[in-house]
Amino acid sequence: LHIAILASILSLIIYWLIRDRYRVRNLSGKHVFITGCDTGLGNSLAKWLDQKGFCVIAACATEKGGQELQSCSSLSLKTVNLNLADSNSIARAVVFVAEQTAGKGLFGLVSNAEGTAPVAPTDWLRIEDFHSVMDIGLLGLIEITLKLLPLLKKAEGRVVNLINAKGLMAFVGGGYSLSKWGMEAFSDTLRIEMKHFGVKVSIVEHGFFKAEAVNSDIIEKYLFRLWNRLTPEIRESYGEKYFVE
Repeated sequence: LHIAILASILSLIIYWLIRDRYRVRNLSGKHVFITGCDTGLGNSLAKWLDQKGFCVIAACATEKGGQELQSCSSLSLKTVNLNLADSNSIARAVVFVAEQTAGKGLFGLVSNAEGTAPVAPTDWLRIEDFHSVMDIGLLGLIEITLKLLPLLKKAEGRVVNLINAKGLMAFVGGGYSLSKWGMEAFSDTLRIEMKHFGVKVSIVEHGFFKAEAVNSDIIEKYLFRLWNRLTPEIRESYGEKYFVE
């Protein structure tokens, strides 16, 4: 029995050592498209992959974000403006990616986006508050993934969806957790379907980053705005004490 256990442990160690030796070779000419590159994790990843030699196409929500990223990257890094809540903007970005890849296909798609997330009890919110986060953090990411699948299949590439683990804990109302759980389900389904085409689909559940620190003043301001638009009946049901605490 002891010998069998030791043999199993040794086999696992050998397996992990062999697996960890696998590295992507010949990085030059491999295109990776990353969303949400203005700041934070997407911005850092774009710079890191650029340094490694990938042909990075970084999608930024603002022209300023794109300019700042280009100023500290190599000439091979390209930026494109992208509003994930706008289908026309998504279509233009997909055309740009197709032009940049020049028939070679897309080696990697990294989806990284955070919608504006109201932090408040559910019955303080309206349907547009759900749209404000889900149109970007779920539906927008799904739409651009669907439109890039032909390029990913051509290169037998990979999809990597970055999901903030805090969104997997439903401790507050609104669309934030819905968008994260939705991306988990979408990724799991896509992984099964794309295996036939040699396209890998991965989820990276990351934690908190200093760059993503939430400004408490902004949250408080948002809460006041939501509180002030509530009907008298809802305010009375909660009471001033609930809001202050």
